[in-house]
Amino acid sequence: METPKFLIADNSEFPEKIYILHTDFPRFLLDIETEEIEIYDEIEEDSETDVEAELATLLEEAYTFFDKEMDTYEEE
Repeated sequence: METPKFLIADNSEFPEKIYILHTDFPRFLLDIETEEIEIYDEIEEDSETDVEAELATLLEEAYTFFDKEMDTYEEE
């Protein structure tokens, strides 16, 4: 199955929260409000620096994705 790179997620237990889920490596959940990140993949120590650099780029992409999606909802 082909999945999108980013998904918007919410949960009824946390009705005020909005999350962005990154579905590729490194998989993570980003709390939009607090900017907290939960990473779900094991990252080897020798590749940690590379992943941190990639993660910075992915976070920018996640926020861009979120802003674009919110603009789409506002237009509807």
